Amino acid sequence: GTPMSDRLAQQLDFIVQMDALKQVFRQTLLIGDRRAENDAEHSWHLALMAIILREHAAHDVDITRVLSMHLIHDLVEIHAGDTFAYDEAAHEDKEAREQAAADRIFALLPEDQERDMRALWDEFEERVTPEARYAAALDRLQPLLLNYHTDGAAWKKHDVRHAQVIERNSHIAEGAPTLWEFARQLIDTALTEGKLAG
Repeated sequence: GTPMSDRLAQQLDFIVQMDALKQVFRQTLLIGDRRAENDAEHSWHLALMAIILREHAAHDVDITRVLSMHLIHDLVEIHAGDTFAYDEAAHEDKEAREQAAADRIFALLPEDQERDMRALWDEFEERVTPEARYAAALDRLQPLLLNYHTDGAAWKKHDVRHAQVIERNSHIAEGAPTLWEFARQLIDTALTEGKLAG
């Protein structure tokens, strides 16, 4: 057979190395057996949400770009680790850790793909385009859903309060106003049901 091209070899090496994402665990628990969710499961769930909830995006979006952002945005956590949304101390150097990790991860790809994937990653981080804002809105909504349906397990474990959850998730409104209306109600319901502290 024909020898594998260097380009294909590089792409396959990237794919194999990205299997490590399945070993990066989040604070969010799964609804079924309450084990910690991993980043790959999170990314899949976001991609599914992006397709199903597309009509709720604030603007018409290029769904392929949204899905690409969802599938690559957490790859940096293979090196940087998952930073819990409500861990203030860890957030101080989160950006520096993730930028360095992005340099390492995307450098594994052929140059053109490195450039494209890094640009998408940066776009997601900057939350300026309709695609990035919609993608980021879902990235916030997904753990909210899981936290609510696990009786607030992650919130309780970390002593997270209602006002923090509102503040942390308010930018859902930028990407999907109707989803923020839903999220606000869900957060308030969680408070009244004792799943979230006041």
